[in-house]
Amino acid sequence: QVQLVESGGGLVQAGDSLRLSCAASGRSFSSYVMAWFRQAPGKEREFVAAVSWSGARTDYADSVKGRFTISRDNAKNTVYLQMNSLKPEDTAVYYCAASIYSMATSLSSQYNYWGQGTQVTVSS
Repeated sequence: QVQLVESGGGLVQAGDSLRLSCAASGRSFSSYVMAWFRQAPGKEREFVAAVSWSGARTDYADSVKGRFTISRDNAKNTVYLQMNSLKPEDTAVYYCAASIYSMATSLSSQYNYWGQGTQVTVSS
């Protein structure tokens, strides 16, 4: 069992930066693929970024590529999402997720554990 707690969300202006954190409790954090998803009001939950257990492999949605960076610190059981050049369309609740499948990528059904989410609002 893994518990995930996100933090770092808030209200920012377009062009600003934010760093989200996801702290995991439980065993074997370093064996999970970790990812961030987001859900805007009235929209489906969508994939944002994922990182392999070692941090060597990352994957991004086209909409955030070049602006967002996912990373992890296995010693701290934490995964991060650095978000730069934020746009109003990035406004959403951001969720951290963990998968036991080593090849998990962008499909939410591949993820076994979810956090409660943190709100990110970007004003124009």
